[in-house]
Amino acid sequence: MSGRVLVAGIGNVFLGDDGFGVEVVNRIDASALPSRVDVVDYGIRGVHLAYELLNGRHDTLIMVDAVPIEGPPGTLAVLEVDDADAVVAGPVPVNGHGMHPQAVLELLRNLGGGVRRVLIVGCRPAVIDEGMGLSAPVAAAVDDAVRLVADLARQADVECADA
Repeated sequence: MSGRVLVAGIGNVFLGDDGFGVEVVNRIDASALPSRVDVVDYGIRGVHLAYELLNGRHDTLIMVDAVPIEGPPGTLAVLEVDDADAVVAGPVPVNGHGMHPQAVLELLRNLGGGVRRVLIVGCRPAVIDEGMGLSAPVAAAVDDAVRLVADLARQADVECADA
């Protein structure tokens, strides 16, 4: 491992609030983050994210996505994925045009890869229907999510450097 941090925005911008992760990473000022932090919009390319992680360059993965968490739409949460949570028995169905965080991690494990630490910054969606643009409560959470993700990336960078 190289002590790098990958911030990955995932989601489908054509499904309303599912585009949350993409919107957040596109608003992050990557130049204001440490040089060992990579910020990438993966959108619906979950398979590409899994293959990127196979190269072993990243110790920490921070995925940003719309997730079904408790609370009203626009609620933010940081979830840490336990390595045991990412283990799957049997084949993982691969959808080249969109995979949720758990499916990406399961594919990565089945390919023989792994990441030391995985965080998911999630936002409770209001609308996951065909149509572009975030709902009002999710759009209102984007700026807070940008700050949260940047803070987590800086903290993870320090932790990776100390490890």
